[in-house]
Formats: sequence, C-alpha cells, structure tokens
Amino acid sequence: MNQFFAEYIGTLLMILLGNGVVANVVLAGTKGNGANWMVITTGWALAVFVGVVVAGPYSGAHLNPIVTLSLACLGKFEWNLFAGYVTMQLLGAMSGTLLVWLMYKDHFDKTEDEGARAACFFTMPAISNIFRNLLSEILGTFVLIFVIFNFTDAGIRGTSSVIGLGSLGALPVAFLVWAIGLSLGGTTGYAINPIRDFGPRLSYFIIYGFKKQYFRSSYACVPVIGPFLGGLLAILIFMQV
Repeated sequence: MNQFFAEYIGTLLMILLGNGVVANVVLAGTKGNGANWMVITTGWALAVFVGVVVAGPYSGAHLNPIVTLSLACLGKFEWNLFAGYVTMQLLGAMSGTLLVWLMYKDHFDKTEDEGARAACFFTMPAISNIFRNLLSEILGTFVLIFVIFNFTDAGIRGTSSVIGLGSLGALPVAFLVWAIGLSLGGTTGYAINPIRDFGPRLSYFIIYGFKKQYFRSSYACVPVIGPFLGGLLAILIFMQV
C-alpha cells in the first residue's frame, strides 16, 4: 500500500469508528442511544487501534498532523513528505465523517437537537471558556506526544524505516488515547488532533451549511492551535530530557 493512501485509509477508519460511536450514543433511535462517556472514550480508543493497525506497516500511522510535525522536527521524518501526509489525513477525516453521516442518515433526520448532530462531526466545549478549553487541548496533546516519545524501546528512538504510531504498537497507543479521553477529555471532547476536528467540521459545513450556534467558528481555532502548542511543548521538553 502506498504510504499516502495508508494515511488516508487509516485516518478514514479512525474517524469512521470514532465519530461513529458518538453518533450511536447521541442520535435519536439508535441501539446505543443514551450510553455514557465510557462508551465514547472506549470507542475512540479502539478506533485509533484500528487506524494504527491498518496504516502502521506502510506509513507509520501518523493519522495526526501533530505526530507528523513532531517527528519532522526531531529529524525522524522527511519534511518533503509533510504536506502529502497532512493532505491525506484531512481527506481521510472528511471521508470517514461523510460515511458516518450516510450510515446514520435516518437517525440524523430523526434527531431534533442540532447540537447532538453537530457533536457527531466535531468537538465542542462543555463550558465555553477559551483559555481553559485551549489549556485542555494543550495538555491532552502534550500527554499524547510526550508519552509517545517516551515509550520504552519505541520506534521513534530506533532505526525503523517507518516511524510513527505504528512503530509503538497499536495497543499501547489505544490505551494512551483511552486514558487521555477518560481523564482530560471531559471539557472539550479531546480533539488532540487538528485533522480529527477540522476535517469533520468541513464535512458538517458541506452537509448542513454554516450554522453559527453549532459550527462555532469562534471556537474552531482551539482544537487546531491547542494541539499545535501541546505538541511543541512536548518536543521542547523531550529535547531537554
């Protein structure tokens, strides 16, 4: 499999299963309607597991531009591949979300709460406070990237020809994402990945148009800037250890 297509299909599967579990929990009339946060965080952890398993052998399974950026900054990834990886991650995220929408279309139509429908696409704060929402995304992404850097015998420190989440093993990464969601995800929905939020947000815009109350254009920068700052902080501290 081509490494760029691997990033596309890996991200697509991650978003399909990740946003799929949200849709199953919050949309009207589904079998999983009314389930709790544990189901969502577990579903997202397993979604990451699947994405890493599929893309890992071919692209390293970055599935997140912050992972790609961090590896490039540490000299573990070629900068000339950066734009291609991020583009395919974006397209994969948009495609995965559109598949969720198509599959759950009857339930989207049945759901009167537009906020619930929007939650199946992108993250929103439980309590709107830009500073604390930004802090949440910074801390969550810092934990993700810094722990990845410090996995024992992780591929990021080795000589593997394909560096990324797949070099660490899918299961440890899934548990890491699960831990972040359970502990730090309650304030913003823990994007910890700009593409995970921005790609589905674009898909929502394509399907439903611009609805200011739910599209939250003023908040959209938080799940982009926060992960970037969290990743940068992880790099700076890791380089000093």
